[in-house]
Formats: sequence, structure tokens, C-alpha cells
Amino acid sequence: MASLICGSLAFDTIMNFEGRFAEQILPDQLHILNVSFLVPALRRDFGGCAGNIAYALRQLGGTALPVATIGTDGASYLERLSRQGISTEFVRTVEDTYTAQAMIITDRDNNQINGFHPGAMEHAHLTTIAARSDFSLGIIAPDGRDAMWQHAEQFSAARIPFVLDPGQQLPRFDGEELRILLKQASWVTVNDYEGKMLSDRTGWTSAEISRQVEGLIITLGADGCDVWVDGNKTHVPPIKASAVVDPTGCGDAFRGALLFGLEQGWSLPRCAALGNHLGSLKIAQRGPQNYSVDLKLLGL
Repeated sequence: MASLICGSLAFDTIMNFEGRFAEQILPDQLHILNVSFLVPALRRDFGGCAGNIAYALRQLGGTALPVATIGTDGASYLERLSRQGISTEFVRTVEDTYTAQAMIITDRDNNQINGFHPGAMEHAHLTTIAARSDFSLGIIAPDGRDAMWQHAEQFSAARIPFVLDPGQQLPRFDGEELRILLKQASWVTVNDYEGKMLSDRTGWTSAEISRQVEGLIITLGADGCDVWVDGNKTHVPPIKASAVVDPTGCGDAFRGALLFGLEQGWSLPRCAALGNHLGSLKIAQRGPQNYSVDLKLLGL
């Protein structure tokens, strides 16, 4: 069985600032903010939520079907997916656009400042989802706004259970729209900042949100995550990383593990524990798709 992964495919330009943003930004001068960060280290990686989640799921032995759009500069990404055994059946090339591009600066405390050009991603709604016998699950990760909205309706109509992962696109939906999305979803995953925004916009507490779906997961970075099911919270402790090198893509690694666990019929806390483990592997490597998984060490 396969998981449909709706989200972006992007090229990540990742830069490392050797200082701290907090030491360069003057809080009382934010109204005339004008800063420049010297970034001695720069690299370009394959990224985007759909690509990163598909990579994680494939590392665990799952079948990932990215549902995404690329621009005319995206041939190398298609080749990479194929080499990894990830189907490109639902990856559409949009003419006269660039593949989505993320520009990420990370400081020594692993804080990040991002710039994102959506490019072809804004056309992701052109691909529709319908029921098929080999589709078991789906996830709606950050994508074009229209695509996220329409794909949620299509998953619901096709009776395909899906994870809602609004991420950095959450601010593009108002409270009523978010309440509709939550009622269509089976599970929701957000980080702690997004979780607070989701509660503020919907007017629902985490406990109340968890009663709208089968489960809510709030990731807490180095502190692990909280799993809410039917109004009850379970804390899932973190897995200590061998090194803290690059946080880019840690959340997507977690979500790939979440999909894998859901495919196996695991409890949500067990899924989250595997997600914490994959996040700890990812953060020890540079780039969102450069870590490897030893299935035996994970007990799989």
C-alpha cells in the first residue's frame, strides 16, 4: 500500500551564519531593520516537504507517492526520486515556472531565517486525487493554498484518511477554514508555535482539537512531542541526537515516520516515538535528505 504525500518539491539553498541572530538584531530598531549575515558555508540540497517526507518514508521501507509540481528546472529532482525508488507518477512539470526555492540561513543556535519562492508549487491544485485500491493514507503538507484546500476535499470524498500538516502555510487560512480542514482530516501534526496559532485561530484548545480528529501531535523540538487523543495528552520523550548539525527537514523526517507507523496500525504514541528517532538521525546530518536509516537498530 502507498501513502500520497501532497506538498512541495523544492531546492534548498542553505547558508550557515557562525554567530547568533539575537546578537545582530536590535529589538528597539525593528522598525528600520537592515541586517546582513556573513555566511561562509553555502550548499544546495534537494528539499521541500513532499520530497523530504517521501525520502523518510522510503528509508523506512514504505511506498511514497509525492503529489507535487516542479518547474522546468526540475529534471534533476525527477532523476533523484527515480534513483531512490520513489514514484514520480503524480509529479507534474509546470512550464514557464521555477521549481520552488527555499533560502535558509541557520545561526549557531539552530535558529533559522527563511525566504521561500513558491514557483510551480502554486499550481499544485492542477493535480486531483481520487480513490484507488493501493492508496492507504495521505498527508497534506505545506503546498499551494488552493492545492491544500482542494486536496483535503478530495481525500475526504475518496475516503482516504489523511494527516493535516499545515506548517508554514497555516497563516493563509482563517479560523473557519481551519475548522473545516480539521473536520476532514484524520490526524493533525504541528510544532508548538503552529499549535498555538491553530488554537488561537480556531478557538479550540489542543484537547478540543484532538476530539475533532483521531489524534493531534505537537512536536516540541529537543523536548520530544505531545500526543493528544480524545482530549488526553501523552508526552513522548525525545531521542538524544549523536550531534546537532542541521535542523532543516527534521519535522519532515518525523512526518515520514508518522506515516509509516500509521500504515502499520501502530498507536499514535508509538508512531511519534519513531518520529522522534528519525528526527534525531536527521539533525545529525546536513541537508534534509542526506541521512540513512538502519532498520535493525530501529527494530524494524
